[in-house]
Amino acid sequence: MQYTTRTIPRLKSIALVGHDNMKPDLIAWCSQYKQALSQHKLYATGTTGALISHNTGLSINSLVSGPLGGDQQIGALITEQKIDVMIFFWDPLEAQPHDPDVKALLRLAAVWNIPVACNQSSADMLITSPLFDSEYQKTVPDYDSYMSARTK
Repeated sequence: MQYTTRTIPRLKSIALVGHDNMKPDLIAWCSQYKQALSQHKLYATGTTGALISHNTGLSINSLVSGPLGGDQQIGALITEQKIDVMIFFWDPLEAQPHDPDVKALLRLAAVWNIPVACNQSSADMLITSPLFDSEYQKTVPDYDSYMSARTK
């Protein structure tokens, strides 16, 4: 696979995802960083988005619930390069009925070089990084080159 460079803008598109047992922690984290998050475009799976919006007043672009396809919607936004950062408070101790969707979402984030925080500590590190509120360069798969090689 060939790669190309993409500039991530100062104002980020951020996906917020939280498993059921982790939703209170994600809401508390969003409350703590409400000012910083309010400067960016926020997306969330359905239930998580509704809870964050209700409890923090943040403006959220809510998708459908994760088990009903919300994880896949976020994955599609990642492949379209419309998500710049993902905060995903996942529960490693609880079996998830939609575990294949969760793994696919994390795989897409890795393929498209999306910064991902999977717990409060990593989310704290991401949001307090100087790169969080500035442009930065990252590499992504060069899809045009990939398709060109496949059609020859």
